[in-house]
Amino acid sequence: MASLLREIVIDCEDPERVGRFWASVLEWPLVESESGFYWLSSTGDYTAAPPLLVFVPVPESKAGKNRLHIDLNPSGCDQAEELERLLSLGARQVDVGQVDVAWVVLADPEGNEFCLLGRRVDA
Repeated sequence: MASLLREIVIDCEDPERVGRFWASVLEWPLVESESGFYWLSSTGDYTAAPPLLVFVPVPESKAGKNRLHIDLNPSGCDQAEELERLLSLGARQVDVGQVDVAWVVLADPEGNEFCLLGRRVDA
């Protein structure tokens, strides 16, 4: 018996804005729920293979460094090319104290950190 990782929930002041950013990053469809939150899956269907990303509204801004973050691998291009694409979508590079590492630390439009790893998954 075990649990299954199904959803990763991201608190947002503007769930639609952050959801649209991640939909562009992953090239997954963004779905608005009747309850006022947004979510993504690889197919746009709630029964898609996990994980789903769920964006829920909260009244406060992000404070401090994330305790949990998302790691991405480039696919179809190298890290430098994917970095340029992510920056053009609204990501920004951030310094969380990393030194001489193979990944790039970025933040989404509300400051949630995530990493772009160096290894291509399709290489």
